[in-house]
Amino acid sequence: METFFVRLTGTVAVILVISAIIGGSDLLHRFFGSRRDWRYVLIAGLLGGAFGIYGNIAGVSYSGAVISVRDIGPMLAGFMGGPMGGLLGGLIAGLHRLSMGGITAEACIIATCCIGAICGVLADKSRDHLIKPQMAFLVGVIMEVFHLGVVLVMVKPFDTALDIVQRIAVPFILVNAVGFALMITAMTQIENQRKMTLERARLQSELDAASVIQHSLLPPISDKYPGRKELDLEGFMKAAKAVGGDFYDCFFVSGDKLAFLIADVSGKGIPAALFMASSKLTLQNCVRDMPDLAEAIQAANDAICSRNEAEMFVTAWIGTLDLTTGRVDYVCAGHNPPILITEAGPEYLRHRSGFVLGGMEGIPYKPQHLVLAPGDVLFLYTDGVTEAENARKDLYSEERLQDCLSKLDSHEVRAAIEAVRMDVAAFVKGVDQSDDMTMLCLKYKGPAAGN
Repeated sequence: METFFVRLTGTVAVILVISAIIGGSDLLHRFFGSRRDWRYVLIAGLLGGAFGIYGNIAGVSYSGAVISVRDIGPMLAGFMGGPMGGLLGGLIAGLHRLSMGGITAEACIIATCCIGAICGVLADKSRDHLIKPQMAFLVGVIMEVFHLGVVLVMVKPFDTALDIVQRIAVPFILVNAVGFALMITAMTQIENQRKMTLERARLQSELDAASVIQHSLLPPISDKYPGRKELDLEGFMKAAKAVGGDFYDCFFVSGDKLAFLIADVSGKGIPAALFMASSKLTLQNCVRDMPDLAEAIQAANDAICSRNEAEMFVTAWIGTLDLTTGRVDYVCAGHNPPILITEAGPEYLRHRSGFVLGGMEGIPYKPQHLVLAPGDVLFLYTDGVTEAENARKDLYSEERLQDCLSKLDSHEVRAAIEAVRMDVAAFVKGVDQSDDMTMLCLKYKGPAAGN
């Protein structure tokens, strides 16, 4: 009996390794489609038959019988390819067993074909139950008991058949049942891993598309837009994940008045990105439709609150620039203070901030204003810049940002954003970005000739 256990167990181990390699390679699904594809059924049957043949060859002879794990092949073929796959696998393994001769040859081909077909039916009817290890083991036990029953019925003389069954029953049933259970478990885990890989690829593809869509929502700042000689404008956004909650915007509310803003939605990822898209549209509509900026922001806040089931909020700094005078009217809704860069250097615009958007309805917002001289620059940013962390958990800080901008050779908007971006990267030294990072830089160049 010990010899039976050792030989059969070794054969099962080899079959497990081979099946795991085949299953892990995804060849069946890649080239032959689903389990209902006839080519898939054919390949499942051929593989099961090949495993059965290997079981025959590696089996142990006893009193004219071949004690083997042949049945695992057809059982696996049935699990993979349904009744026809199992029947084909059983037929291949059974015919090979028949060619080896012996008193149990005819009984084995019948038993093996039936076992493959029965496992195929069970897989089609109750696959979710069959993939459970304990259920697979029970099915394996029943199939091998059935096999031995066929031997008792068909093999003559009966005394010889009974002697064979009594001698091999325990190792034969246990090794085949355990082998089938392990095989099903391995194949199921591989299949689940394959599905997870496909799902991750699908999600990544959708996230990539979402990232493209989100960036398309930002204004296409270029030489053609805003397209006015009175100012230069540059924006930058880099999400911590595929998509994020930061955004900036600029649009004309009249012929000579440009609205510009930067905002930061609480949270990150897809929820923040969806809330960002809704908030951006709301702010744009309110600022365009209402001439008083403070009233427009209050209306936007009320609108965001009215549909804020996610209980998120937005910090924002919103301004309007009169291109003929350089006057900037602005409202701060809980956002970081921007930096005003003049000939004297960069300084923070620190005024009392209003409440965040989406936090509470009916909140009034106090307007502020300043007048830009030609050459003055406004640098807006989100806390992903000043709160960027290095490996020691130190923050980049407002002081470093101000110092970086003070070292600029010129007050060009693109150079300012690039300098800050590079300075932050040098500070964090490869540490993963923990928050969305967004900047918007505006330079007033003075009224155009003729204004």
